[in-house]
Amino acid sequence: MTSLLKRFKYSLEADLHELFDKKESKNPIAMLNQYIREAEKQTEQTGKLLQRHSQLKEQLQHELTETTNMLEKREAQLELAQQSGEEDLIQFASQEVENYNTRQLTLTNSIHHINKELIQLENKFETMKHKIKDMKVRQLQLMGKENVSRAHHKMDHILQSNSETNFDELSSYIDNLANKIEKDYNKTQLEARLAQLENKNTALTLKEENPSN
Repeated sequence: MTSLLKRFKYSLEADLHELFDKKESKNPIAMLNQYIREAEKQTEQTGKLLQRHSQLKEQLQHELTETTNMLEKREAQLELAQQSGEEDLIQFASQEVENYNTRQLTLTNSIHHINKELIQLENKFETMKHKIKDMKVRQLQLMGKENVSRAHHKMDHILQSNSETNFDELSSYIDNLANKIEKDYNKTQLEARLAQLENKNTALTLKEENPSN
């Protein structure tokens, strides 16, 4: 249990930045995924050990309750034996009281010790879970950075080299098309006005030639 916690503590306290800066860390997200899986596995194992420790405490507590009950019973029997004056019963009951007293003290000390251990283990267990949560946040951050990096790489690839010429050509084509449409529109408007002027002039000429109309 202790060596497992020490190994886990050592691995968790490793600097993630140093880990990812190593030359062989070509894929930091894959490494972090593996790191998180290992941490979760160790945390699960520690959780089982913690549960087992709690069960041992319950068993010790049960033994202490039984021992205390038997001690009270033997003390009462010793008192009766002393009143009866029967030496063999007094000797037996005295030995029983002594045995149960010793056992009660041992169990009490054991429970006190296991309580301290449980508090330490529970604190470390919670720390382990928080470390994993922190690593998962780090995982999301790295995934975000990777996505941005890939997006920049693809856009840079499109914008660089011959693609710049393609964009320039496309831009020029759009400008030329817009100019042509505008010229065609202006030409249409001028032609319409000329036709209107022509029609008006024709009407005046006919009126002059036929004043009676």
